[in-house]
Amino acid sequence: MSEPVVSLKDVHLSLGTGASRVHILKGVDLSINAGESIGIVGPSGSGKTTLLMVLAGLEQADSGEVVVAGENLREINEDALARFRGRSVGIVFQSFHLIPNMTALENVAVPLELAGAPDPFGRAREELGLVGLKDRTTHYPAELSGGEQQRVAIARALAPEPRLMIADEPTGNLDEATGNQIIELMFNAVAERNMTLGLVTHDNGLAQKCDRMVRVRSGEIERDPSRLVEA
Repeated sequence: MSEPVVSLKDVHLSLGTGASRVHILKGVDLSINAGESIGIVGPSGSGKTTLLMVLAGLEQADSGEVVVAGENLREINEDALARFRGRSVGIVFQSFHLIPNMTALENVAVPLELAGAPDPFGRAREELGLVGLKDRTTHYPAELSGGEQQRVAIARALAPEPRLMIADEPTGNLDEATGNQIIELMFNAVAERNMTLGLVTHDNGLAQKCDRMVRVRSGEIERDPSRLVEA
């Protein structure tokens, strides 16, 4: 049996300093297999997004083991973390996070250029075509609809062929119809490439599209999550 893409063991993380320091994650254990999709749900402030940030190496745990795509993230420095993110993790945010003075094509090419990939603009053009934007490559984010911007963000996340895709409320800024299109696009792309998906959402219906639901409450993973597909 292959190693899981994500393995967290007894992970603790606190943010802030002094009297304002808050214990966010409290002994989190989580394992995600290759090709598996998980929907992370829970109340606001429960630690869902912080958990995703730990998986992406954007937040460093205070203690515990964080192994993602074969890298122990608590044992590498910031430069190595940046390289890890560039090759191993694709990130899709609620608010798109596109670079406003770059075209759709340039936005998708950025991580490929940073990774030293061959023909970054050719690959970026191909990825935009796969998300239905082959005619929008020269448009800037302000010239695109919200749904189109999120498609660019998905193309950017997919382009380096990461092992793990994480998405934080990816439909939060979209209307229902557009959101459904984006979710279908993202799930299909992840499945076709056998990527692992971690999805944070407040929508239980969306979470149930995943293989498994993980419920976070007060910084802890509940021990009786609804498992939709047995490993």
